[in-house]
Amino acid sequence: MLISMYICLCCCSFLVYFPECLLFIVLSQMPHIVNCVIRISKQSIHLSKLNSLSDRIFSLTFDVISRVLETGPGWRLVSPHFSSLMDSAIFPALALNEKDIAEWEEDTDEYMRKNLPSELDDISGWAEDLFTARKSAINLLGVLALSKGPPVVSAASKRKKGDKSKGKGGSCIGELLVIPFLSKFPVPSHGEDASSKAVQNYFGVLMAYGGLQDFLSERKDLAVTLIRNRILPLYYLDPCSPYLISTANWIIGQLTLCLPEAMCTDIYNSLMKALSMEDAEDVTCYPVRASASGAIAELIENGYAPPDWVALLQVVVKRISAEDENESALLFQLLGTIVDAGQEKVAAHIPGTVSNIANTITNLLPSVPDPWPQVVEQGFAALVAMVQAWDSPAPDENKEHEKSAWQLGQTAIAQTFSTVLQKAWLLPVEQMEPTLDSALPPPSCVNDASVLLEFILRSITSMEEITHMKVFELVVIWADIIAYWDSWEEEEDQGVFNAIKEAVSFHQRFDSSGFFLKMLPSQSANGSQSSVISRVSSFVTRAIAAYPSATWRACSCIHTLLHAPDFSLGAEDTRMTLAVTFGEATFSYFKGVSDSPAGIWKPLLLAISSCYICYPDAIQQVLCKDDGNGYTAWASALAQVSSSSFTPGLSSESEIKLAILTLATVIERLLALSMGGTKVLQDCYISLMESCIHLKDVQEDGDDDDGDGAEDLDDDDDEEDTDDDDEVMYHRTVFSIFSLSTLLEDREHAIRIRRMMMCEKRQKRNSLQDMLLLLASQSRLLRKET
Repeated sequence: MLISMYICLCCCSFLVYFPECLLFIVLSQMPHIVNCVIRISKQSIHLSKLNSLSDRIFSLTFDVISRVLETGPGWRLVSPHFSSLMDSAIFPALALNEKDIAEWEEDTDEYMRKNLPSELDDISGWAEDLFTARKSAINLLGVLALSKGPPVVSAASKRKKGDKSKGKGGSCIGELLVIPFLSKFPVPSHGEDASSKAVQNYFGVLMAYGGLQDFLSERKDLAVTLIRNRILPLYYLDPCSPYLISTANWIIGQLTLCLPEAMCTDIYNSLMKALSMEDAEDVTCYPVRASASGAIAELIENGYAPPDWVALLQVVVKRISAEDENESALLFQLLGTIVDAGQEKVAAHIPGTVSNIANTITNLLPSVPDPWPQVVEQGFAALVAMVQAWDSPAPDENKEHEKSAWQLGQTAIAQTFSTVLQKAWLLPVEQMEPTLDSALPPPSCVNDASVLLEFILRSITSMEEITHMKVFELVVIWADIIAYWDSWEEEEDQGVFNAIKEAVSFHQRFDSSGFFLKMLPSQSANGSQSSVISRVSSFVTRAIAAYPSATWRACSCIHTLLHAPDFSLGAEDTRMTLAVTFGEATFSYFKGVSDSPAGIWKPLLLAISSCYICYPDAIQQVLCKDDGNGYTAWASALAQVSSSSFTPGLSSESEIKLAILTLATVIERLLALSMGGTKVLQDCYISLMESCIHLKDVQEDGDDDDGDGAEDLDDDDDEEDTDDDDEVMYHRTVFSIFSLSTLLEDREHAIRIRRMMMCEKRQKRNSLQDMLLLLASQSRLLRKET
């Protein structure tokens, strides 16, 4: 027997992993192989007594039958055996056995992986890597239930062209065989335990229903009937069998999309009962609570609103503890789902909830600088969900009482977050042995932790709070962590970029001593000294070439880092160093994508523009360092991006102003280099005209399009300097137009522009609107000349 099983293992493996050879085998040896695998599959009644290798053999036999059923000849070979397969092979593999009960107690996670699988969303004859006999049997049952016969057309159906009742409307095996077979097993009676044959068989019935997800989703009335008559009664048995309830929870999670709204309340109440099920004296109910947690999350994600959000929140928070990390990790996920969906209905309870789960997270944080366990990562994700829910219903400024209460909650949450981050970041550094190369805490949950830090920074209202929450200390260690962070593919980073912008805003509001610009010792392995701004800039520099979305976000941060901090505090050299570093990184990346115009050009070229406006000479040297034509190549590309025909074009007012100021500066530089007749100068001039007209349209419409999210430059960063920037932009633009008009020997326009410049000195401020007709005519003149 063992020899034949091992021979079959080789044949089965060949069929499973090389399905392209199936047609050849069908023509010769398929009948023999089918008979062999069916005989082996019918030995599944002994599955609980066999080892893992034998279990794998049974898994492969079921997989082979599933694949054979996907072919016409194979279906005809297997179809005579459908009834015996159900009774003697598939169902015995699904029924509860002694091995299941032992595994439930000894390794609940392994039990759930095998028996409450999440990867059965796609029932198919070509499924791979199921590995266990039970999963493969479930998959085979799903394939069997959906089958209607071999894919052939009979001669009779060819003659009856008007008869459409066959084929599409015919009954499938699920209706003819599977459901009637499963209906033979009644719901267990009160008082029956796992040793009862009725409970063991009904466990197999529930596992079978779970495998019929695709079949039942096409027959929602049948699914509702089965849940009402065959599943919900299990929750009212006395006592409830945990083995049955956990599987019932799993099925409900699988069939959420089939549930009518009128039935959801009964199902939700049953799941809440399961979520609150306590361990018995000799049986753990963790799989029951875990599967109930997943099913409730599925209900909520599919639009069900619990009748009492607060009661659900309290039940979940009460069960989260440091004693059972696996269960707490699942409950943290459910908590995040509840808060995401509940929003304003749970917002008032968020400060208390944050405090409760933060205590659990701090107790679960490792005392040594090791990567954080999964439960801590899930806890941080839940805290981030609470930040988002808390921010969404912020009261209006004119509602003073509500605003005051909300501000108290905001401060309480920020204080809690500070305590968590101190335990996560500061305490490990303080306890680090001096002999270690690096004293940095582990780079775990960097994005989520950055969201919490951002919340703290924008919640600060006084210097006393800064001291109490150790804000400066947290910012220093955070900047040190992200300076060496390099997990672009494994973790999100939007929270890090948001925290960078909020840190710069915090620096403007509270850092009067220039702490962010001071040289501080690093906790990294090299131990070098650097400023907070420099460490943050290191992260941004590496993000430029990470992946496209990170490029957009990094380029947006470049403008913030160059123009928002107060570099007048004896740190102008730092600013120049940053500009050169950013310029080198962005231009290097641009050269790699410069072969043909692309959307990624826009953030890269505008970032270089931000650097160039600060230090034109230094950035020009950067652009020409490896290629003498680098400066003109960048200028030409900038003119192309700034033109009205480029997609995605300049959209926000800040982008357009930056382009106008840069183009005007470039035109001055090109004229100084005696490049008046070149095409790049002409392109820059035309784009300058079009950008000025575009700016006027944007200002008149009041439509500062922020559709690109992180891609647009932040208008808020420069609100205080708008007047000064407009004046600089005006004078540079007018000078460039005047110079070009003179170059083109257009005396009439040159005289008009000179008069406008003199008028501008008297009026102090001009928004360029009076020049737009002149700009349009100059644009037409230049096109004619070229």
